[in-house]
Amino acid sequence: MIYIKRKEHFCAAHKLWNDKWDAATNKRIFGKCSNENYHGHNFELEVTVRGEINPDTGFVMNLFDLKQIVREHVIDVVDHKNLNLDVPEFKDLNPTAENIVVVIYDKLKKVLDSNLDLEVTLYETVRNFVTYSGN
Repeated sequence: MIYIKRKEHFCAAHKLWNDKWDAATNKRIFGKCSNENYHGHNFELEVTVRGEINPDTGFVMNLFDLKQIVREHVIDVVDHKNLNLDVPEFKDLNPTAENIVVVIYDKLKKVLDSNLDLEVTLYETVRNFVTYSGN
């Protein structure tokens, strides 16, 4: 099996908040991330696709195609957006890094060939990142 990777970045704002809690509890749990006026990140995204090399093309997947898929289904949807307000998946889902990476994974998995394995890593900061592979 061969792994191919595509890196992208996007800028987005969000607020971590649980409507079931009062403001003090949200502040205690989420800290600065619960700022009522939101806050932003320069997110880094790494998409890894694993599969067999196609003997006809020599590719696991054409990287240009992967670039287009990631741009259309992820970057164009989240870049320079307020995740809480502008991205439907987060209307009722707290946009934590964990939830964001699962949403991205689900979007990409739907449009990739079913014979390819997928792993998505999202860097919220250079020191804080999450990885999801559907397990």
